[in-house]
Amino acid sequence: MALVVPFDGSELSKTALVRAAQFDTVLDQGVVVVSVVPRNNVPYARERGWIGPNESFNSDAIVDALRESVDKIAPNAEFHHISVGRNSPSGTIANKIRKFARDNEASIVFVGSRDAGRIASSLSVGSSVTSDRSYDTLIVSNTRPTPITELEDAVSTEVVMQ
Repeated sequence: MALVVPFDGSELSKTALVRAAQFDTVLDQGVVVVSVVPRNNVPYARERGWIGPNESFNSDAIVDALRESVDKIAPNAEFHHISVGRNSPSGTIANKIRKFARDNEASIVFVGSRDAGRIASSLSVGSSVTSDRSYDTLIVSNTRPTPITELEDAVSTEVVMQ
């Protein structure tokens, strides 16, 4: 079993990673992070802050930056990335995440994305990720989550605020 975190570098995905690391101190299942990067999709990369307005697309640099961000928050987490086609059909990223979660025997998937505060079926990672019955889903909808003392003592949410 594993605690799986889809990670795009957004504040909510960082907070989801902190929560997963906190839960891991109790559950001891290991945190497994997955980032899905569409190849050569400059608008997508800019929208997520992966590249600046004048930067060209560099998949290796994007993956390295995501990995570094994960390492700062949860140094013991296992990091994986998946490449998809530039113009992949809607739902491709969600399907890749869902398959990744199943392949890694996720017990909980920690979802944090810019749409996480909305009804689960409208999440940007797709309703298929949150509706899969093979794992539970914890939706992180606040970049400054309510501190849970026992968890804060193990892994502070302040790491996201830096």
